[in-house]
Amino acid sequence: MKLPNMLEAKKRTTAIPKFFDYEDNKSKFGLGKKYFIRTYGCQMNEHDSENIKGLLESAGFSESEDLNSSDVVIMNTCAIRENAHNKVFGFLGQMKKLKEVNPNIIVCICGCMAQEKSVVDEIMKKYRWVDLVFGTHNLNEMLSYLEKNIINKEKIIEVESIEGNVCEGLPVKRDSKITAWVNIILGCDKFCTYCIVPYTRGKQRSRKKEDIINEIIELKESGYKEVTLLGQNVNAYGKDLYDNYDLSDLLNDVSNIGIERIRFVTSHPWDFTDRMIEIIKTKENVMPYVHLPIQSGSNRILKLMGRRYTKEEYLKLFDKLSDIENISITTDIIVGFPGETEEDFNETIDVVNKCKFDGAYTFIFSPRENTPAALMEDNISEEEKNNRLQRLNKIVNKYSNENNKKYMGKIVKCLILGESEKDPCKIMGYTENMKLVNIEGDKSLIGKIVNVKITDAKSFSLDGKIEE
Repeated sequence: MKLPNMLEAKKRTTAIPKFFDYEDNKSKFGLGKKYFIRTYGCQMNEHDSENIKGLLESAGFSESEDLNSSDVVIMNTCAIRENAHNKVFGFLGQMKKLKEVNPNIIVCICGCMAQEKSVVDEIMKKYRWVDLVFGTHNLNEMLSYLEKNIINKEKIIEVESIEGNVCEGLPVKRDSKITAWVNIILGCDKFCTYCIVPYTRGKQRSRKKEDIINEIIELKESGYKEVTLLGQNVNAYGKDLYDNYDLSDLLNDVSNIGIERIRFVTSHPWDFTDRMIEIIKTKENVMPYVHLPIQSGSNRILKLMGRRYTKEEYLKLFDKLSDIENISITTDIIVGFPGETEEDFNETIDVVNKCKFDGAYTFIFSPRENTPAALMEDNISEEEKNNRLQRLNKIVNKYSNENNKKYMGKIVKCLILGESEKDPCKIMGYTENMKLVNIEGDKSLIGKIVNVKITDAKSFSLDGKIEE
């Protein structure tokens, strides 16, 4: 048994990560068995779940959408906000009842929450019937843990609190045959005072460029139209591995592969270079969309957050990006950070009014255990936090709607991904700058890039019809 250690998880050394290839144990112990997986959190978690599915199916398991008929239930968890914690423990309550009816069902918890000591302590105390807990650093060992649990009927908790390594060649069952996530850098060394990711995901470690490029070549040859390069701080790619090769070089090399669309998330303003901007401007298959979190418009709060840039530096970068033709820029904003005054909040509103973002993910501050911000005095009432969030969202939605209305009557290129969630008689896709479009069109167009004329604009989506 290995339990999480948050002090160990915080350590950073000059040790070079171990690069190794996944070794398949070739055991088919899952034949005839079904698994159910529920994913919480970011794109990295979604891609981890694709690897979990790949691993399970390599052992003979098949996926089920029916929880009650499954032999293995896996929760791939997120630790970013308290809301995600609450959802996982709420689902565990549901699983307890199912476990009472079917004691043979195997319940697994993995991902970022598994890296938190308080979470594992609570599982050991209140949820002793959970069968398997493992973290973000040993996904490659999942099948051996699971097989051991099935054979020996023993509870397994294996959580590595380490800086992390890089495992290549994990099996993957992708959720789409059109778009694909591609990890390029793991972990984070920024240590923003509110963020638990550096503790749960380990230190910043880039994959080798050859492995990334070969993966994308295979995706292109398999018919994929779009790849999204992933990292907690994607802009830092290469800094830990190469002397003179960074994200701009990688974007250039990936562009030359010829895949039709390339995106990257999530960007930290600190690491965004002028050469990256030039690549977006000049490479047609690098999409004009950037997600650039600001978190706050107050320099005082940004300093407390440990963000390492000022409002003025952010706005300077924003202006440079705005010069890119047809660019769409979205952001993240936290309200109610400890000590945030009405003046600080108004500075955030001022930045939103200047930038007129295409969209923003807005959140009330959520203290995460063991982070510096969790120890800061929080004297803002919940009522005031909610009030600020509502005021912010009203302005964000206004600009989102105004930006979308600019597309009325225009013809845009959309990659069609599937049926529209709002109307199964329609199809849906995304523009080059990441605008969601619900389209009057035939399902035979799924997987194709087509011209669409925009007929209506809302705050969060566009409507359109196929332009012949």
